[in-house]
Amino acid sequence: MLRPPGGADGRWYRCRVVENSTAAPGSASARPGILLIDKPQGHTSHDAVARVRRLAGTRKVGHAGTLDPMATGLLVLGTRSSTRLLTFIVGLDKEYTATIRLGEATSTDDAEGEVTERADQAAVAAVDDDAIIAAIRPLTGDIEQVPSTVSAIKVGGKRAYALAREGIEVELKSRAVTVSAFDVLTIRRDGAAVDVDVRVVCSSGTYIRALARDLGASLGVGGHLTALRRTRIGPFDVTDASTIDDLDVETALLHPADVAKRLFGALDLTEQEAVDLGHGKRLERDLPAGHTGPIAAIAPDGRLVGLVERRGGSLKSVVNFPAEEPA
Repeated sequence: MLRPPGGADGRWYRCRVVENSTAAPGSASARPGILLIDKPQGHTSHDAVARVRRLAGTRKVGHAGTLDPMATGLLVLGTRSSTRLLTFIVGLDKEYTATIRLGEATSTDDAEGEVTERADQAAVAAVDDDAIIAAIRPLTGDIEQVPSTVSAIKVGGKRAYALAREGIEVELKSRAVTVSAFDVLTIRRDGAAVDVDVRVVCSSGTYIRALARDLGASLGVGGHLTALRRTRIGPFDVTDASTIDDLDVETALLHPADVAKRLFGALDLTEQEAVDLGHGKRLERDLPAGHTGPIAAIAPDGRLVGLVERRGGSLKSVVNFPAEEPA
């Protein structure tokens, strides 16, 4: 699925939808909705998707962006027809807390790689707090960033991380990203290294590992990421998320209409307008004053009928949501 241009970095985005032809034995099919999951360390995002497939008893579960196994925090998943909303969530801005270790560079720019450079203790000790804060400033705002060589970016049809595992060196092009906030929370020193706890707010497509690498490089001592937690995606916060072990899908599911209204605002329809829109017809009416872009079209019974936007002199559906669907 593709997200239309207009996100923080103006690019198209993909969301991943995973099909499962067999529901868990004895499971009931969950209604469509959005799930907020707090992923634990050591689990892959696909582990979380597979667990939700079994618990929800549905063939279709999607995610709005993955987290590395080392990372923890917020995953946004969708079930059944609500996977169509994920396309519009992928490109939202994100917030993280992270720990950057200065004094060592690694092959993966994080703690899972091999140490490729280790600065001597005197060089590390010479990096004072003011120098760290000063080096962060150029990494804030609208910047050009070269992604990590173990990222999921495709090069010649293959993922960069797959090429790296094969020992093939790849040179990735820089990309424009926006780092809205790069705040130092704590600086801890043990002599051999400096650990910097930070908070980062950034556009979709920003690599926190690359920020750690570039900060260490600018200070001349190397750097890599030792901890990463995603705390927010757009309006969705990890404090509202469920853990995998305690997940009750039916209780945790956010209603698609509530999610769409939160993302786009709402346009209340009449019964006839809901029928017409469901049949692909245009609506001859205006958007609320000052509203631009898509808006959630809501039926009188509270159901999300679709997302509509102005095309010419009428409103046209961007995506429709079925009134009823098979399990």
